[in-house]
Amino acid sequence: MSNKLYVGNLSYSVRDDDLQQQFSSFGRVQSAKVMMERDTGRSKGFGFVEMSSGEEAEAAIRGLHGQNMGGRDLTVNIARPMEARPPRTGGYGGGGYGDSRRNSY
Repeated sequence: MSNKLYVGNLSYSVRDDDLQQQFSSFGRVQSAKVMMERDTGRSKGFGFVEMSSGEEAEAAIRGLHGQNMGGRDLTVNIARPMEARPPRTGGYGGGGYGDSRRNSY
């Protein structure tokens, strides 16, 4: 079993240290990271915790999934690998203005 966990439905006030502390009662936490908006610095409402072993990760899932933290019920499960996104293309994306020469009245 994987030892990396996805933690969702976090209160926007939760920070890395809060996750570390919450999960430490289930074993040794190797890392705890709340994902933040790049532009605003505000929490995205989810994060990742890496436990020392799969057994500790399983214990954390059993102990914390659905439990209240900061007024919200946590979603805790095994983290899935990030899916590849299609490349972004430049341009204006077909804004619907058309060629002004053809649309003259």
